[in-house]
Amino acid sequence: MQRALVVGTATGTIKHPSLQGWKLLVVQPLLADGRTPDGDPLLVVDPTSATLGDRVIITSDGPAARELLKDEHTPVRWSVIGREDS
Repeated sequence: MQRALVVGTATGTIKHPSLQGWKLLVVQPLLADGRTPDGDPLLVVDPTSATLGDRVIITSDGPAARELLKDEHTPVRWSVIGREDS
């Protein structure tokens, strides 16, 4: 699990069938201080309806992503598992 800041959204005209109906976000992973960027931005699937500027908790847990999307062959690696309280 890692903290991240929502910096944008993504849309795709052609995407894997497992992504139909899911919101895609661009997030910037953050170090433990919650302010310093940690690597490049990531594309994540969002079941929490997070918006621009929200701080979220993301995971790269493959089995969790497959269960969330109900597809054993989804290419998704990163997903949002929660939003931080403000």
